[in-house]
Amino acid sequence: MSAPLPFPLAEEPDDASREAGRKLFAAETDFLKGVVAMSGLPPDDRAEVCFAGRSNVGKSSLINALTGRKGLARASNTPGRTQEINFFTTSNGPYLVDLPGYGYANAPLDKVQKWQRLLKSYLQGRATLRRAFVLVDHRHGIKDVDDEIMSLLDSAAVTFQVVLTKADKVKAADRDRVLTQVRGKLAKHPAAFPELVLTSSEKGDGIATLRAIIAGLS
Repeated sequence: MSAPLPFPLAEEPDDASREAGRKLFAAETDFLKGVVAMSGLPPDDRAEVCFAGRSNVGKSSLINALTGRKGLARASNTPGRTQEINFFTTSNGPYLVDLPGYGYANAPLDKVQKWQRLLKSYLQGRATLRRAFVLVDHRHGIKDVDDEIMSLLDSAAVTFQVVLTKADKVKAADRDRVLTQVRGKLAKHPAAFPELVLTSSEKGDGIATLRAIIAGLS
């Protein structure tokens, strides 16, 4: 009997979990505020989950697909332009927290350093943070900048789960190779949650699964 794969793909949710996820995101989700300093964080009076990913990984598209609202999270055309931590409220559920895209070559160094300090403070100081979802483009796998954010999550002792985006755009011949690369990289990160979520915001693949996971964390 073969050993199970490390970091398997998350299974389809059962009916009860799927319904809990559907109900959570069928209700209104609203933009609460953008934060540029720890003093601006909203009260930690509920659970929260955050979304991290390098620029152009499809983070805004994923948040919009989850919530069913096309314009809720807005993508910047210039990587590194958005330096705020954006908070969204769900009805009777967790905060959804959109972290700025990283890996931005065009941003001034002082802004990058300021954002990195804010991110580190947020990750280390937010007791209500249940899980970070680190988005990785399924076409490219984990890059060095992804490794850096994962190491930061390790040091902050924040459990993170990799969500592979743009699964519909991956060539069939490349899928297993990229998954092998991702699994190998994650094996070095103690804070990595041992399941991957495969998504396509365009096709809707994996959205119900991710909704169910978030509902189960709140």
